[in-house]
Amino acid sequence: MVLSTPLALVLVIAGLWSLIVWPSYLRDVLKSPQARDAKGSPTRYMTTNLMKISTAMVFGLATLVIGVRGLIG
Repeated sequence: MVLSTPLALVLVIAGLWSLIVWPSYLRDVLKSPQARDAKGSPTRYMTTNLMKISTAMVFGLATLVIGVRGLIG
């Protein structure tokens, strides 16, 4: 399958967006008082958000790679 240039650019932009936006959300989650309990152990809030963020970043990276490969050829 060959990607058109506009479609490849959309994938590159979407991938970059994910890789730029999610790390700032990660910083907010790690600073949140909800992230750790009184003993300092991670809470479900932290675990759930870490899984969500890591999954979104993996998909963002895959999207970026597909877009770049579509632009290159």
